[in-house]
Amino acid sequence: MDWLPSDPAWGSRLDSTQEPSDSAEVWKSLVALSKHDLDFVECAKLDRLTQKVAASGLLPLRGVQRVRLALLGSSTLKHLVSGIRVAGLRRHLWIEIFEGDYGLYHHDLLDKNSNLHAFQPQVICLALDAPHLLNMAEGNIQGTIERLRACWQLAKNAFSAMVIQQAALPVAPDFFGNNEFRMPDSPQAMLEGLNRALEAAADADSVHLLKVDKYSAIEGLNVWHDPTLWFRAKQEVHPQVSTLYGDYTARLITAHLGRSAKCLVLDLDNTLWGGVIGEEGLQGILLGEGNAAGEAFVALQRYALKLKERGVILAVCSKNDEADALLPFTGHEDMVLKRADIACFVANWQDKANNLREIARSLKIGIDTLVFVDDNPFERNLIRQELPDVCVPEMPEDPALYVRSLSRAGYFEGLALTEEDRQRAGQYRANEERETLRQSSTDMQSYLRSMQMEMTWKPFDELGLQRVLQLINKTNQFNLTTRRYSGEELRKLLNNPDTRTWQIRLKDRLGDNGVIAILICVLKPGEMFIDTWLMSCRVLGRQVEEASLDLLVEEARAAGIDTITGEYRPTAKNGMVRDLYSRLGFDHVHTDGEGNNRWLLNVSTYKPRETHIAVLEGMHAGR
Repeated sequence: MDWLPSDPAWGSRLDSTQEPSDSAEVWKSLVALSKHDLDFVECAKLDRLTQKVAASGLLPLRGVQRVRLALLGSSTLKHLVSGIRVAGLRRHLWIEIFEGDYGLYHHDLLDKNSNLHAFQPQVICLALDAPHLLNMAEGNIQGTIERLRACWQLAKNAFSAMVIQQAALPVAPDFFGNNEFRMPDSPQAMLEGLNRALEAAADADSVHLLKVDKYSAIEGLNVWHDPTLWFRAKQEVHPQVSTLYGDYTARLITAHLGRSAKCLVLDLDNTLWGGVIGEEGLQGILLGEGNAAGEAFVALQRYALKLKERGVILAVCSKNDEADALLPFTGHEDMVLKRADIACFVANWQDKANNLREIARSLKIGIDTLVFVDDNPFERNLIRQELPDVCVPEMPEDPALYVRSLSRAGYFEGLALTEEDRQRAGQYRANEERETLRQSSTDMQSYLRSMQMEMTWKPFDELGLQRVLQLINKTNQFNLTTRRYSGEELRKLLNNPDTRTWQIRLKDRLGDNGVIAILICVLKPGEMFIDTWLMSCRVLGRQVEEASLDLLVEEARAAGIDTITGEYRPTAKNGMVRDLYSRLGFDHVHTDGEGNNRWLLNVSTYKPRETHIAVLEGMHAGR
C-alpha cells in the first residue's frame, strides 16, 4: 500500500506501545501505527496488540464507532481478519469480526439459533472462493446468481445488514488462450461471465461488491493467489495481500457509514503544474501536451475534475501570493481546472495546517473528511503530525504516478451515485458566495430576506431513498441522535402508519442546496417522538431549524397530538446541537446515566417563530 508512508522506526514505536498506561493516548498511538504501509506480519502484530489492549479495558471504545462484521465463506479466511481490523483502526473504526464455520454460511443465515444470529452482524461479507461459485449451481451462472441473491435476502431480512459480496477471483487456467471467450463453457469464461452477472444483480439488490477480480488484475494474480496455498490450506487469497484485502473491505464499510472523504485539497506548485508560478510566471510552468511532466499534471487535473463531477469537493491550499496562484486558472490555455471548480481557494504564506483548518471551517465539514495532496514531503509530514485525522497520501516523485497513487488510496470510496452527488461541488461553491454576501452585510435579517429562500418537503419515497440513506449515515455534527439506518430499514418506514418522515430541500436565489434535512418521528399515544433529526451544516444559521419545527408542530396538531418529545444523545462530534431543543422552546425532562437528554414541547402553547423561508408546499408529511 504505497500510498501510505513507511517508517523505519515503526517496530520500536510498536514496542513502546506494548505497556500502555493512558487509555486516550493508547488509542491515538494505535491509530497512528495503523496508518503505515504494513506487511502481513506487522499487521498481525499490531492487531494482536490492539486486541490485548482492548481486553485489558484500556481502550476508550465508548466514543469509537463499533461495527460488527460477519465474514462468511467457503474456504480459509482466518488470515484475512487482522487486515480487516487494522484497516478499520486506520479509519477510527472498531471492527468486531465473526468468522463463520468453513462452508456453513447458508446454514448460519437460516438457523436463528446459530452463533451468527447471536452475533447480530451489521455487515455481512460473503467471501466465497471461485471453485465454490463455479460448483454452486453445477456451472449454471444464472443458478449461482439466484442462490447468492437468496443469501443476500436472508441476510437483509434477518439483520437489516449491509451485504458485501466478494467477486470471483479469476483463478481458472486458460484452455483457449487469447480467445477464451469463444469457449463459453470454460471455467475462465464462466468466471468472467459470473462477475458480469454479479454486477447487475448486486446493483438491483443494493448489495456492494468487493472487486477482487479488479484488484488482482492491478496487482497481479500471482500476488493474490498461490495454487500451493490453495491445495494445502484452502487459502484462496494469499496472506501477503491480506492487508490490501482488509483495506478494500474497510473502504466499503466506511462508505456505508458515510465516513468516506468529502474534499480533495490540492497544492499548486509541482502538484497541479510543474514549477513555481511566482518565480517562473505563466509561460515558465510545465503544463500541457508535448512534455511528459506537463501531460502528467494535466492528467491529475482531469482526475480531480472527474471526482468533482461525482460529488467530491475541490479546494486549494498553497503557499503563494493569491494573485500569482490564480494566474494559471484564468490565463493558461492547458489548465483543465478552472477557478469555478474550486469550492475554497486558500493561497497565502501561513502554515498549511492552519489553512486546512480554515478550509474545513469554511466548507462546514469535518477535518477528517479532507484529503491533502502535496508533492512536498515536508508539508505532508507536517500535516500528519499536526492534523492526524487528515488523509495524506504519499506522492511519488514522478508526477506520472500521481493519479495512480491517489486512485489506489481509495479515500473517496462510493456505494451509489445520486443526482445530489453530481450537484454537490456547485452547491459548496454557491455556499462560498453566500458566505461572502453574509460577511458584507451589516444586517443579518436583511441578508436572510434577500436570499429569497424556499423550502419544500415531502415524505421519504423510493426515488429519494438513496440520498436519505447517505445523509443519515454520514451526518455527524448537526445530528441529535446519530441513529443509523440501513436501506432495508428505511424502506420499512415508507408504509408504517405510526411513522412520519420528512426530506427537506432548500433553494435560494443563488441555487438549489438539495436535500439538506431529514426528520423521522414515531407516533405514540398522545406523543410524537423525534427519532432522527439531522441537517447539513451548509445551511446553518439560515432558520431551517425553526421552519422544520413548524412542520412537526403542524403534523402533530393534524394528528391530534399535544406533545412532541426529542432526545439529544451526545457524541464526539454533535456538540453544536447540544442546546438546540432549549433554543427552540422545549423543556428539559430527564438526563440518563449516559448523558442522553430528553426534551418536551407543548404543542398547544407553541407559537411559530418568524423566518425568512417560504415553505411552498409538500404532500402532507406522512406515510
